[in-house]
Amino acid sequence: MARKTKRRPNYSKHRSSRKKASESDSKKNKNDLTRPPVEPSPISIDKGELREQALERAKKRPIRERIKAFFRRETNKDYKELIINTEALERRVALIENGILQAFDVERLGEDRMVGAIFKGKVQNLEPGLKAAFVDIGQEKNAFLHYWDMLPGANNDPSIEIVRENKRKTPNNRVEAKSIKEIPKVFPVGSEIVVQITKAQIGSKGPRTTTNLSLPGRFLVLMPYAGQCGISRKIDDKAERSRLKRIISNLSLREGMGVIIRTAGQNKPERFFDHDLRILLQCWDDIEAKMRTQDSPCFLHEEPDLIGLTARDFLTDDIDRVQVDHKDDYNRLIENIEKITKKSKKKISFFDEEIPIFERFNVERQIEQTFMRRVLLPSGGEIVMEETEALVSIDVNTGSHRGDRKDGKNFILQANIEAAAEVCRQMRLRNLGGLVIIDFIDMKNKNDQRKVFQKMKSSMATDKAKHNILPISQLGIMQITRQRHDESNSSGVYEPCPYCSGRGIVKSPRAVSIEIQRKITSAVRRLKEENVRKDLAIKIFLHPSALRRFRGPDSKLIDRMERNYDLKLNFEAAESYHVENFKLVDESTNDEIR
Repeated sequence: MARKTKRRPNYSKHRSSRKKASESDSKKNKNDLTRPPVEPSPISIDKGELREQALERAKKRPIRERIKAFFRRETNKDYKELIINTEALERRVALIENGILQAFDVERLGEDRMVGAIFKGKVQNLEPGLKAAFVDIGQEKNAFLHYWDMLPGANNDPSIEIVRENKRKTPNNRVEAKSIKEIPKVFPVGSEIVVQITKAQIGSKGPRTTTNLSLPGRFLVLMPYAGQCGISRKIDDKAERSRLKRIISNLSLREGMGVIIRTAGQNKPERFFDHDLRILLQCWDDIEAKMRTQDSPCFLHEEPDLIGLTARDFLTDDIDRVQVDHKDDYNRLIENIEKITKKSKKKISFFDEEIPIFERFNVERQIEQTFMRRVLLPSGGEIVMEETEALVSIDVNTGSHRGDRKDGKNFILQANIEAAAEVCRQMRLRNLGGLVIIDFIDMKNKNDQRKVFQKMKSSMATDKAKHNILPISQLGIMQITRQRHDESNSSGVYEPCPYCSGRGIVKSPRAVSIEIQRKITSAVRRLKEENVRKDLAIKIFLHPSALRRFRGPDSKLIDRMERNYDLKLNFEAAESYHVENFKLVDESTNDEIR
């Protein structure tokens, strides 16, 4: 007798049908233009493939550069490229390292570049409680100026070592306060003041400013009123620091001025600094001429655009190649580079292929990832990022991980280390700032926690923004503060939803129904007390979704309310009304019931 076997259901068939149904619904939503667009799935990018493509491009460098790299023992050095794309409304600069996007900046053409701009303004009001002044600089919002930023030399940076004093010996025409207590007397309301924007307007907050002006150059930062000279502490070679100190002592500085040698000045000959200083002093002379001749509020100085910044800040010695897809920008970049260092001119090339430059170098796909909530990790984990005005929360999840061991013991550490490196990269790409809270996957082992903390510190070491990192707490979270001078990149692409005012949620029809019923009950009792009339008629203007609730699940409640209060309720719905909004009107007087 044949054994009877139990037939198992074909679960894969059901899964396949569910998947097809899901894809069908997604396709239907995508084709229905009345619905919001379907949120894209996170992009999985093969970084190994990007590295291989970058190494192939590195092999095609001019033979002279490859020979120099060989003798400098830079054969294993990361291949860094700057890609500049210019379109009708915006200009974008991407830094890719071994094919992987590491930094990204956007300039919207036609918009003012606020950070670093210098204005001559008037003190509008003083707030002793905030210890701050508000200055009219001719912009949409008054600039915020903290009392501390009005004191000379208050912006001393601990990352700078002061090596020379150049204080003014003769009286200065510039009005200065020596202490916070003197500020209301020295800068009364209506007095003129010259300020520089250190942080652009973000959300409802006006720009933040300082009276301690600074003009950055290629190798130096000129501080016209500082009277102190220093060297960046990021230059850690003792012999090089000694050489730079001698260069600072030889610089022909005007009385009362200060300079800082930037990290880009490392191993540069002395003539580079002299040339940079001459350019900065000429720029300052132009600003001073405007200060004397123009009435406040007025604009005095603006930082260069992305092409100028690329020549000054981004095109450092470790950059191997620059590709520009706009002929005018290419010519202008060449002109700027020739004023600074002609050696870097050979690195710049004009991109004239048919395919868009960001697609050609696989940058567009990586940029798309910076606007998604979820970012995939190589091992299969993921990070989920939520941004608010002053705080960023980041959650690290296991996702569909691929751990090396079946018990998964090493995966938690592996995923958290990957997340630490990716979080640092995403903060730079998205220009995130303020307080960043990272909820890592729980780790009981203190040694594992230290490894993740060290990975975070090493990954953030190259970040130019000032930051502070705290070890993982007992709750399993890491806190980071990161300085942000401008709005995040997403703020230039997205704006708060006009329907929900940026909350991301609206009240349900049930919640609106409950609110209307409460309002009716309260209004009826008040009207009964005020009027002799016993019969009342109320008209309710509302959204159709709330009306459907009254016609359906809540119809018996409405009937009971009409009987109990001897009341007549009439409804008028329109799609143009907001789903949360409604209005009650007394039909006998046509007055709105509040």
